[in-house]
Amino acid sequence: MIVYDANAYYAYPRIEQQRAALLRSTATVQQLDYGTGSDMPQAGTPIATLKRVADIARTHLESPKIAQLLYRLVNYLTEAEQRPLTVLELGTSLGITTAYLASPSPKNTVLTYEGASDVLDEAMAIWRTLGLTNIQPVVGNIDDTLPKTCPKHIDLAYIDANHTREATMRYFRKLLPAMGNHSIMVFDDIHHSPEMEQAWREIQTFEQVTSTLDLYHVGIVLFNKHYIRKHYRLRI
Repeated sequence: MIVYDANAYYAYPRIEQQRAALLRSTATVQQLDYGTGSDMPQAGTPIATLKRVADIARTHLESPKIAQLLYRLVNYLTEAEQRPLTVLELGTSLGITTAYLASPSPKNTVLTYEGASDVLDEAMAIWRTLGLTNIQPVVGNIDDTLPKTCPKHIDLAYIDANHTREATMRYFRKLLPAMGNHSIMVFDDIHHSPEMEQAWREIQTFEQVTSTLDLYHVGIVLFNKHYIRKHYRLRI
């Protein structure tokens, strides 16, 4: 099963070396927060703060366990579909998870959305080091950029941006028409707050959603019409 696959894929050590370098970094960047569900003054108004790269790496990067699960999901779809995939990520941060999404095949295209250009510059430096040329970054408020650039078909979407119910549901509805029978949508931090848990429950009620997997830290949404409609809880 993909969720419990313990194989050490070739890309893991190289990407984790970049994570380690970020954790040692002494650089600072301006981070823009468009919403975490707690202290935003109003929707769409970013809070700009100067932060150490090492602090962002420690608190905002996806864990190796989840990032490597995303790698395996893309790798599985790449082998199953036998064609170039379109992968979408909302919330680039420092680009470690993006690197995992892009590594299974250079023929896939990864569209990644980030609000802060300084943070994106750090991510792009990592991708250059790793030799990843199949990543297309989009900078700006996702609410502005996603409607203009959303692909018509998405094979895998990873949502790790504004952690509010309203924003999560807005992203879900925007991406839903691009989901095919074999597409996968992954939501980060579905138990981050009561409103994120509410969003997760709402997503499960949509007719197009056939199955979901609650892995606690992330939720996986499937749209395959051949699956029995059921919602699972797993721990990894």
